[in-house]
Amino acid sequence: MTANPPDTTTLRPRWAPLSIAAFVALVVCTNIAAITWARLVLSSPETLLALSSRNRYLALALGTDISGISYWLIGSLRIALAFAVCHLAGRAYGDRILAMFIKYLGMDQPTIDRLQSGFARADWALIPFFVGSNIVAAISGIQRTRPGRLAALVALGLIARLALIQWLANVFEEQLTDVINLLQKYSWWFVGGSVILVVLTNSRITRRS
Repeated sequence: MTANPPDTTTLRPRWAPLSIAAFVALVVCTNIAAITWARLVLSSPETLLALSSRNRYLALALGTDISGISYWLIGSLRIALAFAVCHLAGRAYGDRILAMFIKYLGMDQPTIDRLQSGFARADWALIPFFVGSNIVAAISGIQRTRPGRLAALVALGLIARLALIQWLANVFEEQLTDVINLLQKYSWWFVGGSVILVVLTNSRITRRS
């Protein structure tokens, strides 16, 4: 008699659903930032970075009066939080979390396959370079990357990313100031366009799923 395969759902840690809930909350925050960024970057760049620390928001925030401490502290914590949540989801759900990314976030299988292949060969390079990638974070959980090694690689990636964006913001300070001045005049137009873009993007993902 062939034994039935074990029910893998019973092997998941008790905190597994919390990782999904945290991920959903982060997605909601990211969507809020995607809609309100043009206003928030002027009124409260710290809040914008707390909602989402995408590269463009980090750069725009440096064009305002945000302090260096706030830029580094909030930016690094927000990116690290998203990485930790996706890592834990990967540990808890394995490849199923990648299927969720494909279904609900509009990611494609070939991209995930390439990242998985690259991770197996050179995780030491992939994690720092893609420290802001939900997919890479989840793959690091699926592959059970050791916490100490993971923390060191994530820290390296955070320092490199934030330093590079800060350097670029200094190099292109004049252009960045022009963008901020443009937002001060037409921020509500940008908000309106952002609402349309977010709705269209989410509608496309919903149709795919």
